[in-house]
Amino acid sequence: MKTLYDVQQLLKKFGIYVYVGKRLWDIEVMALELDHLHQARVVDDKTFVAAKVVLTHEHRIEVQEAKDQHQSIGGI
Repeated sequence: MKTLYDVQQLLKKFGIYVYVGKRLWDIEVMALELDHLHQARVVDDKTFVAAKVVLTHEHRIEVQEAKDQHQSIGGI
């Protein structure tokens, strides 16, 4: 599992489709859904950890991009 798309495909196997309208929020909802699947023991530990690493990485990227955009707007 290497990309956000891979995580989306994993969730899709369980009938979970996430689209909130903002990528950052989508990532956060996917993380919650993944937690629920893991707690229900339908996703094994290895898959869970791999997916969480991807989601954490993507979340950090989105937060940094939002911060950069906010700074560029404020610098005008």
